[in-house]
Amino acid sequence: MNIAVLASGGVDSSVVIYRLKEAGYTPTLFYIRIGMEDKDKNLDCHSEEDIEIVTYIARKYGCPIEIVSLHNEYWEYVMGYALDAIIRGLTPNPDVMCNKFIKFGFFEKYWGKNFDKIATGHYANTRIINGTTYLATAKDKVKDQTDFLAQLNQIQISKLLFPIGDLMKDEVRQIAEQQNLPSAHRKDSQGICFLGNINYNEFIRNYLGEKEGNIVELESGRILGKHKGYWFHTIGQRKGLGLSGGPWFVIKKDPEQNVLYVSNGFNLETQYGHILDLSGFQFISGNPLGDLSQKTSITFKNRHTPEFVPGTLQRIDNNIVRIISDKKIQGIAPGQFGVIYSYDKELCLASGIIQ
Repeated sequence: MNIAVLASGGVDSSVVIYRLKEAGYTPTLFYIRIGMEDKDKNLDCHSEEDIEIVTYIARKYGCPIEIVSLHNEYWEYVMGYALDAIIRGLTPNPDVMCNKFIKFGFFEKYWGKNFDKIATGHYANTRIINGTTYLATAKDKVKDQTDFLAQLNQIQISKLLFPIGDLMKDEVRQIAEQQNLPSAHRKDSQGICFLGNINYNEFIRNYLGEKEGNIVELESGRILGKHKGYWFHTIGQRKGLGLSGGPWFVIKKDPEQNVLYVSNGFNLETQYGHILDLSGFQFISGNPLGDLSQKTSITFKNRHTPEFVPGTLQRIDNNIVRIISDKKIQGIAPGQFGVIYSYDKELCLASGIIQ
């Protein structure tokens, strides 16, 4: 079997390469340049160290390596999407789009098509049920990354290998130590490049600038202070508001008026909600839940978190599918993805954008 590995230089993809070699394969390693390298904006993702590690591991295990670029595609389909969402007052999830369009979209179109399988260091699994390949959660539920893969389709999922999906994170670290891999003690990346190596607010400031607006108490309409642009703030945010007498939380944003609405206190009803309406709802591998005109028991995530929240799913109309949570959810942020799981938390089934 001809296997391509998407290698990042991190401990997870390094152990993927080791495990494939142990299983008798010699995969081709691909390092994809996708980061922000805009010298005019003082943005640089420092990929040299990553490439050095991937090159070392390729030599160690006798694997061919290719360094390829999807920088232009990344800018158009990931960064363009993120900036557009931020301008509209939404909270984007660039990691989801990076997987959908870049790692398993354009990579497949240009290079992956020449391979039988594409292996990655994601904490995820696949499971074949009645001849259909489903995305399944990882053994390590804390590290599970299926929510980042929830916008893929069955064709994409069917081609993926997740060689560390059956391991706990500490087991991956132990293997890396035993094999003397240079990434054994390397810190995990914190999302896509511009969120990992570049300060988020600096990135936003470079492209959207600053625009002063009011911070307003939701309940009273009282102006409490000023901010430098609603695009620097997210729903549920507590820190960085510069207000005394807290805690203060961002409850909603008005992009047209450039206003942030906040509420005071830890146990605020305004912070919480039970209903998440999803647009653009799609199943990954077809619908195993049956008739969604009736409430169906599921679990879900509305952000990247180890917690699977129980609730029900129901189609409201042709455009909206509704999650009703069994418990109060803090900081429901429009623009994020609601990701649907089976009630037993074993399968990742579908996703949609929170309205």
